[in-house]
Amino acid sequence: MTSESQLREKLRKIEALFVGAGTAGERLAAEAALQRVRARVEELARHDPPIEQRFSLPDQWSRHLFLALCRRYGCDRFVIGGSDVTQ
Repeated sequence: MTSESQLREKLRKIEALFVGAGTAGERLAAEAALQRVRARVEELARHDPPIEQRFSLPDQWSRHLFLALCRRYGCDRFVIGGSDVTQ
């Protein structure tokens, strides 16, 4: 079975193909490949428990950037109950 790091590397390469696709067929093929690899990454993630981490970011711009990267790479975040602090 392929390790998670190898699958993530494949994802990066396929995303680059998707962005640089010249025709609709190339884009569709890259999108299908992305879906297959993402499904394998999700399967691996189900077997490993999530790791909790806490981040302190100094300013609003850093928080926006961090959250955008989390959304881009599928990281879940949670909010402490009753506060506006996101983690």
